Amino acid sequence: MVIEITRKGGPEVLQATERPVPIPDAYEVFIKVSAAGVNRPDVMQRKGLYPPPDGASDIPGLEVSGTIIALGHAVKHLQCGQEVCALVNGGGYAEYCLAAPELCLPVPDGLSLIQAAAIPETFLLFGVIFSTGLKLAQVRLCWFMAAPVVSVLLPFNWPNAFLPESL
Repeated sequence: MVIEITRKGGPEVLQATERPVPIPDAYEVFIKVSAAGVNRPDVMQRKGLYPPPDGASDIPGLEVSGTIIALGHAVKHLQCGQEVCALVNGGGYAEYCLAAPELCLPVPDGLSLIQAAAIPETFLLFGVIFSTGLKLAQVRLCWFMAAPVVSVLLPFNWPNAFLPESL
């Protein structure tokens, strides 16, 4: 079961339908999806203003959480049965989704799978920000944009490694 976009428009154009279950290649993780994040690109895609990039699924959904149920044979650092949240190349509005293993994160202790679905895009972006040395003004802009998710996660003390004291 997937949620597909039937035409340009509002939420009413989203429709549940059957599609073939994806099959992971050697370097992919197969996730049974528990929750999917809703992001601006998903909304823009639904409105017909953001076509999926080449090679991406036409099914919306860029971040998911769930349980790994299969691994490509080259994936070594994850395990079947592990709960993860992941940034995906579309296809998150589905019962099953494929993800690159390097874009899978363990679900932090104290968070539900529903809460964890909001993590990947924000915190992988934070990782890029702090590993590439963006200027403080750029970091403050990103902080402002991610503040709703960050404010939900801060009580769990999980992202402290990503947050500089100057923020």
